[in-house]
Amino acid sequence: MFKVFTSGAVFVLLAQTSLAAPAMSDADVLVDDSGMTVYTFDKDTNGTSNCYDGCAASWPPVVAKDGAAANGDFTIVSRRDGSAQWAYKGMPLYTWAGDAKPGDMTGDGVGGVWHVVK
Repeated sequence: MFKVFTSGAVFVLLAQTSLAAPAMSDADVLVDDSGMTVYTFDKDTNGTSNCYDGCAASWPPVVAKDGAAANGDFTIVSRRDGSAQWAYKGMPLYTWAGDAKPGDMTGDGVGGVWHVVK
């Protein structure tokens, strides 16, 4: 499940259901079900994660639980360890170990390759 924070309202996206995803604008920020900001990595390619080992320790993949199903712009990619990871518009999604609490966005721009999903 993901949440989209948008100007004064919270839309909940149940990515495991057939509900339509809310439209996102440039001001919206995607967060996971714990309220933690979600990021993409420029070194990934469409449908493929390139963040493993130390990278994944700092940038934990947003895991797709068993039974999760793709919905609209939200898809699931297979990681080389066999786990499943959520992707948005084909790009794998991560949280940032440096974010201490919901709403933090301290990972945006790290190394010039990490970006908040808007």
